[in-house]
Amino acid sequence: MTGVARSPGLARSRWSTRVQWLLGTACGLLIANVYYAQPLTALITSALGMPKESAGLLVTLPLAGYGLGLLMVVPLADLVENKRLAMSLVGLEALCLTALSMLDHPGPYLFGAFFVGVSATAVQVLVPYVTFLAPEKERGRAVGKVVSGVMLGIMLARPVSSAVAQWFSWRAVFAASAVLMAALLMALRSILPERVPEPGLTYGAMLRSMGEIFTSTPVLRRRAFYHAFLFGTFSVFWTAVPLWLSGPQFHLTQSDIAWVALAGVAGAVAPPLAGRLADQGFSRLGTGLALLLAALAFSSTALIHGGSLRSVGLLVVAAIALDFAVSANLVFGQRAIYALKAEIRGRLNGLFMATFFAGGAIGSALGGWTYYGFGWRGVALLGTALPAMGFAYFLTEEKPDSVLISTQP
Repeated sequence: MTGVARSPGLARSRWSTRVQWLLGTACGLLIANVYYAQPLTALITSALGMPKESAGLLVTLPLAGYGLGLLMVVPLADLVENKRLAMSLVGLEALCLTALSMLDHPGPYLFGAFFVGVSATAVQVLVPYVTFLAPEKERGRAVGKVVSGVMLGIMLARPVSSAVAQWFSWRAVFAASAVLMAALLMALRSILPERVPEPGLTYGAMLRSMGEIFTSTPVLRRRAFYHAFLFGTFSVFWTAVPLWLSGPQFHLTQSDIAWVALAGVAGAVAPPLAGRLADQGFSRLGTGLALLLAALAFSSTALIHGGSLRSVGLLVVAAIALDFAVSANLVFGQRAIYALKAEIRGRLNGLFMATFFAGGAIGSALGGWTYYGFGWRGVALLGTALPAMGFAYFLTEEKPDSVLISTQP
């Protein structure tokens, strides 16, 4: 998928500061839309008259929509001019967010939330631009910079939405984001280079090819499953934590929960560091350490007793460590995936992201259900088990990524 540039941009452009900032900011703003509802589940379910046990749907449906979009929409990047595709998705995102800010009934709201996830897959049309702009020897660091934007969007979405809901209302969160999407649409139109993929398969043939790509690419499968375990535990944590902190043990307000979530943003320092390690050939070692760190971080939360400031502090440390592990491993995974065939990069990226976001959707659903059924101890057990299973799978890998990448079509 080398593609042809219609502007003096893509084929000859450098990895400029302006494009760096645009891609990082765009990806952060877009992915945040999938997570804004996470700390607001109690407020939204109450306003829409939903049973509290269904709170997980508010997080799971956007993730499910994102997963479907990764499989059905992102592969279009191998077929359709990429700038036009990204702008279309951002425009749809603005419309969906506007609808969420006004809807009063559960059914239409959940339908709109699902399509917020679908249109947010513009992120995965934009991220691969890095691989066409950055020199090969700097690709890991370049990916790390843009992934920093993605992870900041995911991590800041929770405290920002909590704060806005505290000061205004939960509906204001989606209304403000719709305005940001409109501004982003204009920025993409002005700055982003056009990129036309080389002619090849039809859309139907391209979708049919994805199963073969997945089964015949060991690097893709392993990287997708490693991160599915990590993103699953990440989603379990951040779905259950607001419920725990707002409950009888801590009695925190939405504003207090926002500060706890904001502390977890410190984990976003990981992508640039991970990018440098990936460029130096340490992706496999980094993944093993990330899986172990996530398991250790989540298991430590089982030791928290009472609702003291010390208990909140221990939870914040665990959150930072978990976010660090997830952020770093995403860079390791994408660096490996982007080293494969350029002409199928849209499909590779879609399969990689769809697999691990499926893990995230399952984690979100299980997080709320486990908390209400078994309390935080049950959540801690689930959150520790997922990266532990990922590490067991990691131990079956016989060759480092660098060898696998060089031998795959």
